[in-house]
Amino acid sequence: MTIFNDLRLRARRRAEYRRTLRALRALPIDTALDLDIYHGDAKTIARQAVYGPTGAQH
Repeated sequence: MTIFNDLRLRARRRAEYRRTLRALRALPIDTALDLDIYHGDAKTIARQAVYGPTGAQH
């Protein structure tokens, strides 16, 4: 993998992380609670959704 491909992949994942985080934070509180999502866990949930359970960058 070239450095440019790596940079593109990282940028794409970062954008996906930000979209996911924004969507989680925008959930109405009753919907979030129905889904068993605590607002304070939004970053962790978004990170795991995009980067996997270990949160690895690659």
